[in-house]
Amino acid sequence: LSQAAASALVLFSSMTNSWHTGQWDITQLTHPVSCLIFTSAIAMKLGLVPFHFWFPEVLQGSPLTTGLLLSTVMKFPPITLLYMTSHSLNPTLLTSMALLSTAVGGWMGLNQTQIRKILAFSSISHLGWMTIIISYAPKLTLLNF
Repeated sequence: LSQAAASALVLFSSMTNSWHTGQWDITQLTHPVSCLIFTSAIAMKLGLVPFHFWFPEVLQGSPLTTGLLLSTVMKFPPITLLYMTSHSLNPTLLTSMALLSTAVGGWMGLNQTQIRKILAFSSISHLGWMTIIISYAPKLTLLNF
């Protein structure tokens, strides 16, 4: 359900951007509201802090194959969108979300006894590092994935 809401937010941000700027190019987000909505939607899709609430529980409760797909393959499209639009997003917001994801993922993972939740919080922490790299050196992200 949270993934459907995030997809709707991506569409809504592209519509508001096209309404304000007159172009449908998602890589040229120029309106601040569109950038904020898009950043929130991508953070929700990736499971970055503060939108990480769904990821550990879903990974814990899903079968092994579904959990594998959720933690690997389902991260490619949002990371690709973040990579393509990183130049037009707010770097302060991305940096703060990335640092919080790295810290919260590490701290919450220390308290876990179940392997899948440890992997989920490790994934949140890793996505924080990737978001930091996307913010400051986008081409280096391809080596980190």
